[in-house]
Amino acid sequence: MKTIALIDDDDTFIYLSKRILNKIDNIKQIEVFANGLDGLNYLKLNIDNPTLLPEIIFLDLSMPIMDGWQFLDEFINLKSKNLKKILIYICSSSISPYDISRAKSINAVTDYIIKPISKENFNKLINGYN
Repeated sequence: MKTIALIDDDDTFIYLSKRILNKIDNIKQIEVFANGLDGLNYLKLNIDNPTLLPEIIFLDLSMPIMDGWQFLDEFINLKSKNLKKILIYICSSSISPYDISRAKSINAVTDYIIKPISKENFNKLINGYN
């Protein structure tokens, strides 16, 4: 069973994603954070309790307070403190080649997904491509 974190300020994306994710087997919990700082604080608070940490983070790039890029910078610092393996999928409506190549150049990023995400794609990302 997996814990999923959605770090995104788009209420529609959150609503639709939660509806889809709740129908996928193998999901234990869905944590939602409206900005990168809230998501980062959650990770820091639970760094010593890996069972509370997500296995997968779906991260938006454009958010208030702390955007996805700033979150990734801080996440990389956290990762050096023996944080458990967490897959990060950037979920953005940006189709900018610069954003896509920048994201893919960051080792902590598993993939760059352009919104919206279908149930089939969520399922593949969460349960593998079997």
